[in-house]
Formats: sequence, structure tokens, C-alpha cells
Amino acid sequence: MADHDILTGSTEHHLRRLNPAQPIMIHAQVVEPFVALQAQAAKQGFDLQICSGFRSFERQLHIWNGKLSGLRPVVDKAGSPIVLEALSPWDQIQAVLRWSALPGASRHHWGTDFDVYDAAAMPEGYQIQLTPEEVEGAGIFAPMHDWLDSSFDGDSLGFYRPYGTDKGGVAPERWHLSYAPIADIYAREHSADVIAERLVGSELLLLDVVLENLDEIVQRFVQV
Repeated sequence: MADHDILTGSTEHHLRRLNPAQPIMIHAQVVEPFVALQAQAAKQGFDLQICSGFRSFERQLHIWNGKLSGLRPVVDKAGSPIVLEALSPWDQIQAVLRWSALPGASRHHWGTDFDVYDAAAMPEGYQIQLTPEEVEGAGIFAPMHDWLDSSFDGDSLGFYRPYGTDKGGVAPERWHLSYAPIADIYAREHSADVIAERLVGSELLLLDVVLENLDEIVQRFVQV
């Protein structure tokens, strides 16, 4: 049975730094296959790097509360800002969930999932946005992701995109990769009960509304 602390981002004991000189951490058992994927990418001229790996419960809580309090922007599927004050509490939650996971429910908690970019394509001073425009069409990172598509059709080394298509919940995130051999185990163990256990007593904004709708949240925004 999976450790509930791992599932909810409440521990770091399963993690390892990919590069000792950088703070980004991923699951210890994912380091070797990810380095192998990097080597495949390098042969094609891409410098595959992680910009966001493990994210703790507290970090995800900071993001969540920042968005619901107006300190961080919330946008619709077209990227236009949403005025949260004009929405009901439940609609506010759904708007945030489109782009940001509920604390305790993020796949980034597991260390098996991370956001990637092509460092070789970045001009000096470029700030990564993690937007569809960067990874599609003529986007700066699109060539690497096009290559990843072909890799996923062949030897993907176990990696895939959990948010590859729009199913009406989480917005498609072409930059988000997952290591299936471990992530699939955690996904099967994750549940509304595990998430609720971690959320109760936390400082999550709109906690009562989240708990009232948690089964639907898990179905639409957690299970993929």
C-alpha cells in the first residue's frame, strides 16, 4: 500500500535531487529513466530539463490560497483573466482547478511527475511561462514536444502525458510528463478519503466547499 504522506505531498523521503547543484527533486526510482530520456533527447539536439518537479502539500496550498485570495491570477481556457468575485464559491474552485491541483491531490507530490522544457531553445533571459503557446505550433518548445510525441509512439521509457487531452477537467498540459510504472501505482491508491484526511484541519481556503464536492473533484480533476 502506498504511503499516504507520499500521495499527499507530506514527505520528501522518497525523493532525490536530479542535479546536486539544483533544488529540483524527483522520485529516486525515476532518476535513472529520466536521465535515459534526456540522453535520447540530446541525440536529437534537445536539452530536456525539468522546471518543476516535486511540489509539497504546503507549496500547493500556497498556490491554491494565492489564487483564491486574488494574489495570483486565475485564467480561463483561453488564457483570459477571470474575476473570481463574480463567481459562486464552487465555480471559483472549478476555475482554479482548471490549471492548479488541489493540495493533497497533485501528481507533483509523488515525484513521478514534472514539467519539462528545452533549455537549448531558450534565448538568454527567457522566462518559462508553461503556456500552450510555448509548446504548440511555432512555440519555442514545440519541436522538442513533437519529438516526444514520436518517442511516446515507440520507446517512451515509461513516460507519458497524463494531461494530453481536454476531458473537461484539467486543461491539457503538454509540458507535464509522468513516469507510468510508479505513478500508476500511486494513482490507484489515491482517493477522496486520502485527500480529505490530509485537508481536514488545514488552512485551505473554501475548505468546506471543497469537502462537500470532493468526490466530483476527484472524478473530474484528479483521476486521468
